[in-house]
Amino acid sequence: MKNKILFFMLLGILTSAQTNRFFYEYKFIPDSNHKEEVKKEMMLLDIDKKGSNYYSQDKFVADSIGRAELERQLKSGGGNISVNRREKPGQVSYKVTKEYPDFKTFLFKNISTDRYKVKEDKKPEWKILSDKLKIGEYNAQKATTSFGGREWTAWFSTDLPFQDGPYKFYGLPGLIVKVEDATGSHSMTLIGNKTVKSVDAEKDMQVPENVKILGFGKEIEVTKDQFKKAWKAYVNDPTKNMREMMMKNGGDTNTKFSFKVKTSDGKEISDPNQVFREMEKRTKESLQKDNNPIEPDMVN
Repeated sequence: MKNKILFFMLLGILTSAQTNRFFYEYKFIPDSNHKEEVKKEMMLLDIDKKGSNYYSQDKFVADSIGRAELERQLKSGGGNISVNRREKPGQVSYKVTKEYPDFKTFLFKNISTDRYKVKEDKKPEWKILSDKLKIGEYNAQKATTSFGGREWTAWFSTDLPFQDGPYKFYGLPGLIVKVEDATGSHSMTLIGNKTVKSVDAEKDMQVPENVKILGFGKEIEVTKDQFKKAWKAYVNDPTKNMREMMMKNGGDTNTKFSFKVKTSDGKEISDPNQVFREMEKRTKESLQKDNNPIEPDMVN
């Protein structure tokens, strides 16, 4: 059986325990040059006694299905492994975890074929104001902070006894039920909650030694400065990781690489050099349209 290298980004399937799940509607504007194009994603904030996890519902479902397919193919022992792209893979690929009681915060985010675990070195410093507002069924109070290169306004409710919130926000006397930046580019609003069997720990998947799944498994733990450096290198040369991987494994006769992409006019290309040029072109075009990140300080 030849080595197989799969480009597959997963959040992981999580084992059961008691958890409080909060549903946030995340509205965001990816391209600051087209503010009329507002995207939406359903985000989940799972809170239990150990901490919290914030992630995209669509991505979690897609990854769970994809993982099940991959496990089934690995167990069958077939010669070829294929993973089909999900119809709704999720628009938000990152997740954020917080560990109680000290709220140690990590951002999990992919760059090319690598998955990073970025430690947050700052906590939100809030100014609590006297303004009150009813958000959904909850009585909320206003607070403001500067964080990640943006000015934020949050509304928290002491009706919900959690000092947590969506993304990296926490530290108020109740759950954050809404938070929005000053430009209106990013907004997270609580729209529902329920108790579920919870996300407690990631389930390990047995993968043969000759199968490599890139973007899955052990993350590269870095500081924000190290992540920023890796991001800038990726922007300058989006296909560097894949080219280096090909060169590293080029002398291994048991390793087989197969690259195929379709151009905008529908033409299929498989020559590695042409594929890399097409991938670089697409990535740079995509980055130009995704110029309004939730946390500018992470990439600028």
